[in-house]
Amino acid sequence: MFPAVSAGSATIEVIEPATERVLEQLPELGAEDVDAAVAKAKAAFPAWRAVAPAERAALLHRLADAVAERNGELATLEARNAGKPIGNARGEIGMVAECFRYYAGGVERLTGKTIPVAGGVDMTFREPMGVIGMITPWNFPLVIAAWKLAPALAAANTVVLKPAMLTPLTAIEFEKLALEAGLPEGVLNVVPGSGSVCGQRLVEHPDVAKIAFTGSTEVGRGIAEAAAATIKRVTLELGGKSANVVFADADVEKAARAAPYAVFDNSGQDCCARSRIMVEKPAVDEFLAALRDEVEGMKVGDPLDESTVMGPLISAGHREEVASFVPDDAPVAIRGSAPEGPGFWFPPTVLSPVSNDDRAAREEIFGPVAAVIPFEGEAEAVALANDTIYGLSGSVWTRDGAKALRMARAIDTGVLSINSNSSVRVSTPFGGFKQSGIGRELGPDAMEHYTEVKNVYYATEE
Repeated sequence: MFPAVSAGSATIEVIEPATERVLEQLPELGAEDVDAAVAKAKAAFPAWRAVAPAERAALLHRLADAVAERNGELATLEARNAGKPIGNARGEIGMVAECFRYYAGGVERLTGKTIPVAGGVDMTFREPMGVIGMITPWNFPLVIAAWKLAPALAAANTVVLKPAMLTPLTAIEFEKLALEAGLPEGVLNVVPGSGSVCGQRLVEHPDVAKIAFTGSTEVGRGIAEAAAATIKRVTLELGGKSANVVFADADVEKAARAAPYAVFDNSGQDCCARSRIMVEKPAVDEFLAALRDEVEGMKVGDPLDESTVMGPLISAGHREEVASFVPDDAPVAIRGSAPEGPGFWFPPTVLSPVSNDDRAAREEIFGPVAAVIPFEGEAEAVALANDTIYGLSGSVWTRDGAKALRMARAIDTGVLSINSNSSVRVSTPFGGFKQSGIGRELGPDAMEHYTEVKNVYYATEE
């Protein structure tokens, strides 16, 4: 199924998080492989750019259909490689197909403007950038790749994609699927390898016009610094420490029953995780009681079991990092269950009460640990929510419509939901404020991030 490993070559062992067994062995690629992939993408760019918009749209629709037809196979591979529940994996693969359909529909709508000026006609054109380098994370492997791939390809760019070393399998399969669907050779190139070698070379390569990255804020800073040497364009979707603000006038039980899935979905390995649960003091006891029932009832286990709600963490090392946020003296208010034996398991955990100055409230845990922070009144809620270097996502729960809109405008975050924990839709923009990133993915804005604006003045004076 995957590239053969030759004797004596360096390899990547892809581990199944639920069993700790080796799922696949792949050759580990290096800087020279990145150079070769960039050369292929550069060579393919002129012909891909020249493909008529309607034909390019048809190819992307065909690719979306191919993904939909292979949903079950791709979802099972994603569930095993990333440790996510199979139902979640099917939904993510469905979103991959939806994403390509959405941007296929935008190919013929990527238009410029005419601007009235003296002495002639002024026109703008949206031109593709060329070769786009993409570096994607292990937590949502194929779907986040699709957020970048679909608009970039729709805008007539070619791509070199470096998936995370921990979860490269669906990206490798997707490259094959794209060729089968009719994308020309060299338009999409997947290079599995380390960030320090392959990722770094991609960022530094002079023929790469832009880097689109999703990952930690720390790594994002390094990418921005390295990209500056060649003035590369960057889109950075980085970390988060989002607030879930629950007022006493809200439907407190509904908010509490929804809260675990805003933190523990994907085992908490989600930059949108609303891990700072801020509850107005009169509602804390009611909220915790309803929260306890939900957390203790969550089924943590085999990702391929249809009834599983939460799977394992991605690796042993990451489990140790998550555990460091719950030392023996931590104020554990609620703890769910987790399997014993092989697998990188960690129980869903709620800490309460927690100060917004505590480590668990300041740092991105990226695991199934939530901190309940009490507050008094609207002004303190805003101050606490904004007291972070991050600004990616968040929620506000209240029955007061005016208060909801005041809070929505006052909280410094790129995506915010009212009486909901939903963050992501293909048709709406996604991205962060502050150190949560630069640029927007999804929605109509994304294609513009993969183009340059060219201005043309045509003199008409005699």
